[in-house]
Amino acid sequence: MARNTINIEFNQYIVTVATIVAAVAAGYLAYATGIVNPLVAAATAGAIGFAVSYLSARSGAAVIILGALVFFFTFTQAPPRPSTIGTERHSSPRVAPIEAPRTAVVDAAASVPLPEMVRIPAGSFLMGSPASEPERDADEGPQHRVQVAAFELGKSEVTFAQWDACVATGGCTHRPADEGWGRGNQPVINVSWDDVQQYVTWLSRQTGQTWRLPTEAEWEYAARAGTTTAFSTGNCITTSQAHYNSYDDYAGCGTKNWVFVGRTRAVGSYPPNRWGLYDLHGNVHEWVQDCSHDSYTGAPQNGSAWLDSCPDSGRRVLRGGSWFNYPRDLRAASRVRNVTGNRDVDLGFRVARTLTP
Repeated sequence: MARNTINIEFNQYIVTVATIVAAVAAGYLAYATGIVNPLVAAATAGAIGFAVSYLSARSGAAVIILGALVFFFTFTQAPPRPSTIGTERHSSPRVAPIEAPRTAVVDAAASVPLPEMVRIPAGSFLMGSPASEPERDADEGPQHRVQVAAFELGKSEVTFAQWDACVATGGCTHRPADEGWGRGNQPVINVSWDDVQQYVTWLSRQTGQTWRLPTEAEWEYAARAGTTTAFSTGNCITTSQAHYNSYDDYAGCGTKNWVFVGRTRAVGSYPPNRWGLYDLHGNVHEWVQDCSHDSYTGAPQNGSAWLDSCPDSGRRVLRGGSWFNYPRDLRAASRVRNVTGNRDVDLGFRVARTLTP
């Protein structure tokens, strides 16, 4: 009798362990295929737990709950945390969203697919963030007033279609991988600051105009579009306004809704800011011309690129945050840096064009 009791208890133990393993595996499968809502995933885990327990003719209620909780705390409460000082850490892609195709503008004379440009009016603004802005970094200060001359800025980030035209004509030597996310109107990724110099040089040569990266001041001026809040959308931003990782909230906005697509979206998939510019918050980090500095002490006040007194001339600034980042990194004042030769799955850019008198 004692041996039979031991065998029954041992069998119940095996069933319990098997149920938990099955529940966690099912929940992870739901998570990995894009069902990132924790309640849905926990219910999936619980359903598997119930099935295993029922088939084993054991009482499975406690096991179901335990399996669901194991999944919940393992896979939904500890998502990968994006980097806030660089862009080296990323997660694997999961779900491919539907693209919204857009038509490239073609230069009739040179047969070059040109980025659509928006004329940005001259003006002044306060660059950087106030000390009171939540989750700011020290390199966002001190705030300082900058006068910006009129210029043109890309309506959206440069796309694969536009980059591939440069490669096809020999202007760009690097053909970046699209990670299986598609080319066309997806923002080009896996391009370094050095690669981008080839692209703008090629555009300038093809059109006879001066194409370049925007300066950091021009970029923030355009991203703010006359606003003084953390985002051009106000002091909060949502996943209906920009493409980012919403596994974290910002400043108590209540916008944490567990959306994390794990890849880029086609340019122009979200509403533009008040100056008609798309995706300045999120989608891909955008290279600017300036080298990195630890603060704005001594920064130019005329909107030009800050290229002197660089503590590390091999690092340049990126702006806007990406699909991988939490909302804090999408703020208009947020700055990250990376080496000029680095290529990564959330690094892209948009172009600027100098206006001729």
